[in-house]
Amino acid sequence: AGRYAMVHAGLLPQWTIARALALAREVEAALRRADYGDFLRYMYGNRPDRWRDQLTGFDRLRVITNAMTRLRLCTADGRMEFAHKGAPVDLPRGFRPWFDAPRRRNRATTIIFGHWAALGLYVKSNVVCLDTGCVWGRKLTAFRLKDGTLYECAAAARAD
Repeated sequence: AGRYAMVHAGLLPQWTIARALALAREVEAALRRADYGDFLRYMYGNRPDRWRDQLTGFDRLRVITNAMTRLRLCTADGRMEFAHKGAPVDLPRGFRPWFDAPRRRNRATTIIFGHWAALGLYVKSNVVCLDTGCVWGRKLTAFRLKDGTLYECAAAARAD
């Protein structure tokens, strides 16, 4: 795996970067099929809420999609929780930010992600959250891979 990986929301702790890339390709293939509308109809939902290698069909694709596009919190074994959207305080029992899961198999790669405006700019040695709430009128943040420099600019005022 490379030095960096980027995902919209998060990765489950049991996935390596190579595994996450392979799983993302499964979703991409489903979206490229002529019957992609079937996948879109079944894509949303909170169940199943954890990864199992034996998952098949729409359940498999839904878990992959949920992890990569909606994940904020999970248990140590990767059970996802979707109701908590605030800052990582007063978390449901047993849940923690996905990037703090013990034995996270993708820890060796710095993962750049967003989807958590309440977390805001968050930089640790192996994760960078760039969601600084631009869609909510706050800031847009960028990260230069070459040297780790952060750039921010205020969101443009909306003309309603």
